[in-house]
Amino acid sequence: MHRSLASRSALALLFAITAATTALAQQQAMAPAASPPPAATPQAPPVACAGDLAEFLAGVKADAIAAGASAEAADKALAGAQIDPKVLSRDRAQGVFKQTFLEFSQRTVSQARLDIGRQKLKQFADVFARAEQDYGVAPGVITAFWAMETDFGAVQGDFNTRNALVTLAHDCRRPELFRPQLIALIEMVQHGDLDPATNTGAWAGEIGQVQMLPRDIVAYGMDGDGDGHVRLKESSPDAILTAAKFIQHLGFERGQPWLQEVTLPDNLPWEKSGLGGTMTAGEWFALGVQPRDGNTSFGNLEGDLVLPQGRHGPAFIAYPNFKIYLEWNKSFIYTTSAAYFATRFGGAQPYLKGTPEQGLANDQMKQLQTKLQSKGHDVGQIDGILGSGTRVAIQKEQQRLGMPADGWATPGLLSAL
Repeated sequence: MHRSLASRSALALLFAITAATTALAQQQAMAPAASPPPAATPQAPPVACAGDLAEFLAGVKADAIAAGASAEAADKALAGAQIDPKVLSRDRAQGVFKQTFLEFSQRTVSQARLDIGRQKLKQFADVFARAEQDYGVAPGVITAFWAMETDFGAVQGDFNTRNALVTLAHDCRRPELFRPQLIALIEMVQHGDLDPATNTGAWAGEIGQVQMLPRDIVAYGMDGDGDGHVRLKESSPDAILTAAKFIQHLGFERGQPWLQEVTLPDNLPWEKSGLGGTMTAGEWFALGVQPRDGNTSFGNLEGDLVLPQGRHGPAFIAYPNFKIYLEWNKSFIYTTSAAYFATRFGGAQPYLKGTPEQGLANDQMKQLQTKLQSKGHDVGQIDGILGSGTRVAIQKEQQRLGMPADGWATPGLLSAL
């Protein structure tokens, strides 16, 4: 797994909260001065955590029964539950994502994975056809996630799922995110879809060949092999259809692209590149940006010019469907690699590596972030990661300094600041 916090559900929840807060702030800023302030939204009561484990589990059982589970299912699911210190260690020692796009994508989008993926596309052709017909998700999109998450089911994690969720729900760092997952796991036990004593997965509770959390499995799980159960760990058809339904839920639009490699002219309004832009793909095409596959038929769609390593490296147009990748995983490098991987299964050529300018080492990146922060830019945590906030700040400073504002951190920029 390469996601930074463990769970797509957790990230989606945080994304929703952030979006709601931003929208509220914008509404308040636009309101007339004499308008009364909006009524305060009642805060949700704190979620129980910590304390005696037996008492904690009794509370979880009560919540599960209130949500519709049987007492028998709750007892079966929670019997023998333990705190797993290794889960806490993993949670507190989460690594940061510091590889470049070229480094990460060349390691993950390997020829071996492409070959296996194409075999899987043939082996499960009927299932992929059903997934595309019912949910509008291209087979390559699912296959790329399947490859990147677990190597097509070969590496699914060896943590007891029940204990992992008990540990994270009992811990007081994020109980509001993991207690509902534990209750959903009880529902899966009740359905006969999971054995709590033996089921293993990722340290943060994700399960199966496409690494999904229990709440998402309960909400979007599909029985692809007709055995009456949803078992993403053992059944590839279940995993394929469930992933398709979940991706549709994230907002994937049928028949539309997600990423398209392009070549660039020497001069562009580089400051308009990056995610969250306002231009259409057609407007970029009119400026001389050329799709390598020659297809300009989606020029009417919004299109962000994505330059993972600046204007001299690989270049892509990211279409609205690219947003589902950011819902799946917040890492820009992971999502761009996954989206590119999916295009390869759809027939795209290997990208042109280009000749990116030298990037910054970890300590240099932290120096750059510190300088950007001192100039009033919001770069988030000083962590050495070229994240979205740092990229935006870099573009602003590049533009101020008269440099091509492509968002790539270079020694030249660091010296100029």
